[in-house]
Amino acid sequence: MRRNGTTLAARNGVAGHGPAAPASVRCALYGRKSIEERTATDFGSIEAQREACENFVKSQASLGWTALPHRYDDEGFTGANVDRPALARLLTDIEAGAVDAVCVYKIDRLSRSIADFVRLMETFDRKGVAFVSVTQQFNTSTSVGRLTLNLLTVFAQFERETISERTRDKMRAARRRGKFTGGALLLGYDRAPEGRRLVVNDAEAAQVRALFDLYLELRSLIAVVGEAKTRGWTTKSWVTKVGRVVPPRPMTRGYISHLLRNPAYVGKVRFDGATFPAEHAPLVEADTFARVQELLTHNGTTGGREVRNKHHMLLTGLIHCASCDRPMAPTYCKKRGRLYRYYICRRIKEEGWGACPTKSVAAEEIERLVVGQIRAVGGDREVFEATLASARARADGVKIHAEDLRGALSLWDDVWGALTMKEQARVAALLLERVAYDGVIGNAALTFRATGIKALAGEVRG
Repeated sequence: MRRNGTTLAARNGVAGHGPAAPASVRCALYGRKSIEERTATDFGSIEAQREACENFVKSQASLGWTALPHRYDDEGFTGANVDRPALARLLTDIEAGAVDAVCVYKIDRLSRSIADFVRLMETFDRKGVAFVSVTQQFNTSTSVGRLTLNLLTVFAQFERETISERTRDKMRAARRRGKFTGGALLLGYDRAPEGRRLVVNDAEAAQVRALFDLYLELRSLIAVVGEAKTRGWTTKSWVTKVGRVVPPRPMTRGYISHLLRNPAYVGKVRFDGATFPAEHAPLVEADTFARVQELLTHNGTTGGREVRNKHHMLLTGLIHCASCDRPMAPTYCKKRGRLYRYYICRRIKEEGWGACPTKSVAAEEIERLVVGQIRAVGGDREVFEATLASARARADGVKIHAEDLRGALSLWDDVWGALTMKEQARVAALLLERVAYDGVIGNAALTFRATGIKALAGEVRG
């Protein structure tokens, strides 16, 4: 072992040019005895350990070894960990450079854990302190002792890896049983006082349910982000086990997307690509969760109507066949280099062309019809009042004023032609919940979104 660049052997004349006077090697005698071990009268007592260590130090007197007068005795402490007062004092003195060697009766007096023992040896080696076990011929100031220490280091690494594997296995087993195993807390839940269990936070749970409902209504992650901002909602703020405060932050599209996809909200846990029943209570109905997943998959990862729309189909996700009560899917074909866009009833794809009286409609035709009907709302007082009353009836707590509807409709008159096709699709998705097209009579019934009216009015006001 080295101390300030010089081995104990060199300092005592074993190496170098000619004999040298023995340098003083200050030796700390450490003893430990747990409560479970024998009485103080047997050979394992603290006094018996100290006597054996003193005799060894005397045998090394020719090499300059002397026993320090300070006692480092841990009576009634286990060797399974290093939480011991005398050991702490010893390590403090080692760090201060007041100790050159540590002597114990047996290795397990210092530690019963290979991992702890190796960590202690790393500290000793860093400070150039030798370690001696008087009954086991273990002395790190010799080459054989250092070889033994290296072997112990290998076993300690093996023990650490084995413990890690056991921990991972226990975590896997706990997750498969639906247990909470720690980590970041979810919006809507708190950690139970005893830990290892989630309990519902009622105020946050209401926000979670509202986020699922808003996405089904607005069909756009960006729109939900805007609504969450309007309502002053943030991410969860909580305190970790070590006392660190995780502050609230504004909700982002990525955060809401992750929240909406999390099976924890239907009482499940996801692990290794599979889901398992969880111990905590669900916050969202299974049917609602399934509908949200279907819509997320349909819209892609870029946020509903913000998803790339190659052929600029304004009513994608909005238009339904009134005859069949089925969604109408966008499609297109090319003839002689010209693109023709259509919306086609999904029932036809499932049951054949003769299954639906509406069948399909040219995209340009129905989109022009819908835009015209929206513009007409603002020009007819009775239609305006009926539309406002219908929106209020579906507002679910959101207050809609006549000024809000006028502001939202102004976009369709004042700036509609200046918007890009992508922006037009976003505005349509915000304002409209459903377009029910009846191909038999060539009419479209529009259902407006209350929250969309509010959001668009806010954009107009700036």
